[in-house]
Amino acid sequence: MTAEKESVAFPIQESVIEAYPFPSYLGVTPPISTMESNEREKEVTMTLMEELRRQNTFETEEEARTREIVLGRVAALVKKFVRQVSIAKGLSEQAANLAGGKIFTFGSYRLGVHGPGSDIDTLCVVPKHVSREDFFEVFEPMLKDLEGVTEVSGVPEAYVPIVKTKISGIPLDFLMARLALSSIPDDLSLQDDNLLRNLDERCVRSLGATGSRVIDEILRLVPNVQVFRDALRCIKLWAQRRAIYSNVNGFLGGVAWALLVARICQLYPNAIAGAIVSRFFIIMYQWSWPQPVLLKQIEDGPLQVRVWNPKLYPADRSHRMPIITPAYPAMCSTHNVTASTQIIMTEEFKRGADIVDKVIVGSATWSELFAKHDFFHKYRYYLQVIASTGNADLQIKWSGTVESRIRQLVMKLEYVDSLILAHPFIRGFEQVSYCLSEDEVRAVAEGEISDSVAGRKKEDIEGKEGAGPVYSTTFYIGLAIEPKPTGATGPRRLDISYPTTDFTKLVKMWEKYDEATMGIVVRHIKSSGLPDNVFEPGERPPKLVQKRVKVGTLIGSNWFGQAIEFRDRKGSSKSSNTSPDMPNKRQRLVNAAVSNLTTR
Repeated sequence: MTAEKESVAFPIQESVIEAYPFPSYLGVTPPISTMESNEREKEVTMTLMEELRRQNTFETEEEARTREIVLGRVAALVKKFVRQVSIAKGLSEQAANLAGGKIFTFGSYRLGVHGPGSDIDTLCVVPKHVSREDFFEVFEPMLKDLEGVTEVSGVPEAYVPIVKTKISGIPLDFLMARLALSSIPDDLSLQDDNLLRNLDERCVRSLGATGSRVIDEILRLVPNVQVFRDALRCIKLWAQRRAIYSNVNGFLGGVAWALLVARICQLYPNAIAGAIVSRFFIIMYQWSWPQPVLLKQIEDGPLQVRVWNPKLYPADRSHRMPIITPAYPAMCSTHNVTASTQIIMTEEFKRGADIVDKVIVGSATWSELFAKHDFFHKYRYYLQVIASTGNADLQIKWSGTVESRIRQLVMKLEYVDSLILAHPFIRGFEQVSYCLSEDEVRAVAEGEISDSVAGRKKEDIEGKEGAGPVYSTTFYIGLAIEPKPTGATGPRRLDISYPTTDFTKLVKMWEKYDEATMGIVVRHIKSSGLPDNVFEPGERPPKLVQKRVKVGTLIGSNWFGQAIEFRDRKGSSKSSNTSPDMPNKRQRLVNAAVSNLTTR
């Protein structure tokens, strides 16, 4: 990685090392500059902190106290859980009481950059006789019975298995790590690498990929913790507003953003937050991916655990934007990044660099950096992925499973001819529709919600035969299509049948998938057909007088029993129970679930 002097917003002296206040530098290379921040940098840092307060990124004292109370209750529940499992597995009362169990926080809460409504990432450490199955079959139901809990959703098949919940209004994400110990003492520290002995890969990921060991190392490896926190708070808000804060959807998660900011802090150890933010955008825009971002040299260890090594592992060589965790064993925190999401983030780095450069010279304000994304104004065509069920608790699990596989659909779409990129949005849109008939249920599951259904309330269907709720979550992927070649005439077809059909097959491979209760539909729509719920009040552009909104192919099966439906450009419907196996077998697509995008 190189940062050209003239491209940096502030003057730097790359050779000045003697002023560095530490016996040796932090990081894998010497600092770019050890200069103290100048007066202008101090001014813009003050205005940055004022803007962050205006943007409500700091929680209140009352919420902070609530978090502490919730964590205390969770710590007690984990001990109760371990004790209950210990008794069930034949341990004596005394041994069960001594089995312990402990929680460790990580993520934004442990980093000290959480804000109002932020979740608390929590690692539950348990002894060797407590299994992962116990975590989902015993601990998850115990959470549901806890006072103040409003939702609980376990995803045991996730890359890092997780239970999501909300207690007294505070969201929590629980991971589990089972150590090769007969009991977990209250004074346990996770810094000893030997604790990783004899653990399965999922436990190692829980401890190492995003856990408290990583957070502790990050805080140890930055020159000034408060400067790091202030700069990271800015970058987190920016990434959230620009809709690129989501590990599951192929962007960067909290740990990856923290690692990037920490690296900039190492390169400018005496700079303050405003200067760090400016350098962040300049350097990240110029970074020579796939050169990895490292806070320290990767360490080998005595344990039989996998350490990130692109020379040894082909999968590691495929990582497009490797940002490596500093705790042993080193892992890539960004393995989900795709070609499309890398392009999108690079564009955002460039935009951020341009705005902050104007902030420095006084021709822009920090609020411009945090302007809301334009995702739903950016593309002419979108894919809708609609997950639906008739049960609220089931919908949480089903929609979470579908979302965890959206990245696979994006990667398949990237191979489609004429498609420049597939841009996934970072969250789904949830809706509850109260239906009176099977026809209404079918329409809602396919994304067609009439005004009468949209305006109906729960009490409007009570006591009516055949009526019931439909819980749906809709995910969006923006499609950037190559311009039509000069001189080309007639409509153009974009065949996305193979990626979409293959995606629905992948989703249905979930071991708990039940065709009778779960629906999955993929279809494309024009931007003019986007529903109102994706826009803020007053945000939607005025609608022109339109013909009937054209929708694309519906691919998937719905929990009300319909297998696949094909819609042609005039809106007529034809049923089909076949689906393509390979993308190049075009003749077989004629009567199958084909998705065609027509551009003129």
